[in-house]
Amino acid sequence: MKQRGEDVVSAILNYNAGRDPERLAMKFAALRRDAHGFLRGTCHRYMDCLPGHALLDSAPLAWSCGDMHLENFGSYVGDNGLAYFDINDFDEAALAPLVHDPLRLLSNLFVLVDALSLSPADAEDMAQHFIATYADTLASGKARWVERDTAQGLVRDLLDDLRTRTVAKMLDSRTERRAGRRRIRCDGIKALPASKAQQVAVSGLLASFAASQQDPAFYKPVDIARRISGNASLGLERYIIVVRGSGSPGSNALLDLKLATPSVLATALGNTQPAWSNEAARVVALQGAMQAMPVAFLHALRAGKSREPSFVLRALQPGQDRVELERCRGKPKRLGRLLATMAQTVAWAQLRSCGRQGAASTDALIAFAQQKPWRKQLLALARQCAAQVETDWQAYAKAFDKGAVKA
Repeated sequence: MKQRGEDVVSAILNYNAGRDPERLAMKFAALRRDAHGFLRGTCHRYMDCLPGHALLDSAPLAWSCGDMHLENFGSYVGDNGLAYFDINDFDEAALAPLVHDPLRLLSNLFVLVDALSLSPADAEDMAQHFIATYADTLASGKARWVERDTAQGLVRDLLDDLRTRTVAKMLDSRTERRAGRRRIRCDGIKALPASKAQQVAVSGLLASFAASQQDPAFYKPVDIARRISGNASLGLERYIIVVRGSGSPGSNALLDLKLATPSVLATALGNTQPAWSNEAARVVALQGAMQAMPVAFLHALRAGKSREPSFVLRALQPGQDRVELERCRGKPKRLGRLLATMAQTVAWAQLRSCGRQGAASTDALIAFAQQKPWRKQLLALARQCAAQVETDWQAYAKAFDKGAVKA
């Protein structure tokens, strides 16, 4: 395996240096729990250890979510008001070899063999079926999306569940009313208090953005807190915001504001990347290009000069949820159906965004998909990457238990 000089613990500590200690401690604990959580939170380490292979050099370039794993898919309501199941995290999105996303997802599958009570034979069959479905979908040359009426299994459950969720219920679960005004529940699980300086900074950022919108009053902050969410991003600046919306308190809205940082994948690949005005612009542009329909209120925000940090703003909504992998434990057929849907979704995202800013054409993707040798190569690489993740996690867990990992 290709590795940088750092050991796994030093690599993780150095990469996460400077983050909010309170939430960073949560991240370090999440990395300790299992190899799946470790893979989710250490995309930088995965890229450092990615083996050199002719497949990664010869595959056409395509837009990649950059941090593909089984929990980076989920349901949400698009900005057209309809429900979708799609890739839902683009923080690491970049132009990369076509097979990068499938490789990372299959690496995740092999990491999950024990956790989901799968036999090695089941995992192998699923991986082969995933690759075949992915290749067939690419070869079709047609970008589609998951329909509620034709969705199956866990994906159908997610989309059906959207019908029972409401904004009012979500607001009541995340906030409490005090003197007729909503306050975010800072429970240490989903939110933590924001300092006065943080509230002032976020309010200023929103005010600058709102001034360019048709209804500036919609974005007037009612309350601001630090948000606890995700795995890889824990410790970065991230906020949950109650805004006025259509009226307080009954029609308030919840927004997520997240610091955008350079893509690990883009950094590793270097000069293949186009120029972006800022990191949030990259995330928003690629999410818009790859998803069937972007989530509501998706915007790139930046205050002040060009060197100032940029943030991704989006709606927090009751319909956004990810697949519960625990429901696949010991049920290979259920997981296999889910993986087939994910294979289609990845291929559709690449077809939807092909031919843009350096990405290969539809014809190039079709021609690659119709070839055979890369399929076995991809499978072997995924096993190799999964083995490295497991080795790294065990080394990290040992160091964590000895107290060598501290925020």
